[in-house]
Amino acid sequence: MSLFGVPKEVAVGTAMLGVAFAAGMLAGKRYPSLGFGTPRPSIIGKSSALQQYILDHSLREHPVLKKLRLLTADHPYGKMMVSCDQAQLMANLVKLIKAKKVIEIGVFTGYNTLNMALVLPDNGKVIACDINEDYVKIGKPLWKEAGVEHKIDLRIKPAIHTLDDLLAGGEVETFDFAFIDADKESYNEYYEKCLRLVKKGGIIAIDNVLWNGRVLKPRRDDLATQSIHRLNEKLLRDARINISMLPMEDGLTLAFKL
Repeated sequence: MSLFGVPKEVAVGTAMLGVAFAAGMLAGKRYPSLGFGTPRPSIIGKSSALQQYILDHSLREHPVLKKLRLLTADHPYGKMMVSCDQAQLMANLVKLIKAKKVIEIGVFTGYNTLNMALVLPDNGKVIACDINEDYVKIGKPLWKEAGVEHKIDLRIKPAIHTLDDLLAGGEVETFDFAFIDADKESYNEYYEKCLRLVKKGGIIAIDNVLWNGRVLKPRRDDLATQSIHRLNEKLLRDARINISMLPMEDGLTLAFKL
């Protein structure tokens, strides 16, 4: 454990990213044609050949995860599922910090629930929160097939109630990782409660922070976009965390608790 209670691996990784960024900024000033440190549009589209190349050359998907992904893709609301490369990133982070306790807010068919349960130790636990058991029934048999059903504690009720139960039960600062991907109007409340539940050095991952670009110009009558935009602005200034906002899929913010 390093200074400020942040694990050494995370501290070193953050320092390396800072050095790389500073070097990029300097290179951009000296060699503008290289484009370092200057805003530019992404060349990677969600359905582009380059995005497929990334998946072909980085995705290591467990066979049962793949089976659940393909099952979910056939669902009318299949696009609600977290992207497989994003799920893999979170699994790697869970392994990096040697997590044992995880909170997931928004389960859908349970792809990412399975993803995280697979990398947790045998005594690890995912508290999986959702309000719709019909969707979860698609994934539950595959949790069992993968041999991780015992690591998943599914709570079918409003996530706010589950988080309040955990707080009241004395589980403040006992979780290592939290993933928020549910109703957007409640994002701030989910974040604040997860911040209390996650220990120092833990990570909160927040999905859909770009919200298909609507955050650039939120309409007054669009409560979901307004909520995401307000949280994005709040996280930038929140001294309780370090953050990285990644342009992965619909945007993913990683908040590292200090």
